Amino acid sequence: MDLHHSDHSGTRIITVLDPRIDAAVAIQFKDQMRALIDGGPDRIVLDLSRVGFIDSSGLGAIVASMKQAATPQRLELAGLTRNVQKVFSLTRMDRVFIIHAGLSSITGGLADAG
Repeated sequence: MDLHHSDHSGTRIITVLDPRIDAAVAIQFKDQMRALIDGGPDRIVLDLSRVGFIDSSGLGAIVASMKQAATPQRLELAGLTRNVQKVFSLTRMDRVFIIHAGLSSITGGLADAG
């Protein structure tokens, strides 16, 4: 699992560089996310723009990451591809997460992050 992160004005952008978040990488994803969330800024944005497939294990890993964020931290999502958006819609997780169309839609000039 390849994750890239950068911090910009109190926001940590975590970009998933792998094309899939599935059962084969879910545990590794959770472990890496835990390390990036712990001690991080209050706003964490997970950029999923390069992810074309997510299964239930991957979705569970993202939800676990959201729960890992300690108040006042919050995990937001950005750049969901069509297939990933469908998974979030079908499971109604799109009502649980703040979802941005892409990094360019996030205020504060974070469009060039990642």
